[in-house]
Amino acid sequence: MIDPMAPSNGAILVIISGPSGVGKDTIIDALRLRVHEPEYHYVVTCTTRARRPGELDGVDYHFLSREAFERQRAAGGFLEANEVHGNWYGTPRGQVRDALEAGHDVILKIDVQGAQVVKTKVPGALLIFLIPPSLEDLFQRLRSRATETADELEIRQRNAAIELARQEDYDYVVTNETGQVERTALRIDEIIDDEHRSQPDRRVVVYPRSP
Repeated sequence: MIDPMAPSNGAILVIISGPSGVGKDTIIDALRLRVHEPEYHYVVTCTTRARRPGELDGVDYHFLSREAFERQRAAGGFLEANEVHGNWYGTPRGQVRDALEAGHDVILKIDVQGAQVVKTKVPGALLIFLIPPSLEDLFQRLRSRATETADELEIRQRNAAIELARQEDYDYVVTNETGQVERTALRIDEIIDDEHRSQPDRRVVVYPRSP
């Protein structure tokens, strides 16, 4: 029997998606610097991906071995888990539950596959899709960051076009113009504020995995 958790006291689960290289991490970093009352909770995703230079375990991601990831997934510890670009990513269920119950809007960066899975489990989630000014602009961003091998870059470029076609599945689409990080972060804040005003009685309920 599925027993939904308690409603979230008006807090919203905000899912931010977009193709690789669109600037999701940069925008979320900008959101962290803005003042919110109460403060947003930023979900730290679990992944089997190797840590990149400068990344911190428990801050950027929870970096897990495939064995540890699978154990947590088998125990129902993830709200969703998907394989993306050859690596596994999972959203820790407890983080989302605890933050919503405490009345904090939750910011979750997730791929398009995972976003739809979460939406089925959290019908009240707010989905925001970031897009680049153009596909060529996106490819240039991917090339300039130089964090992938040539094969990985090819995969990300191929998947980007597929992911961009999914933007109609989202509640809002926001263009992340080059050099306009603050403006993009402000737009996301405005969307969240508008949602609170238009739906003050919104009840975001997370349905746990069936036994």
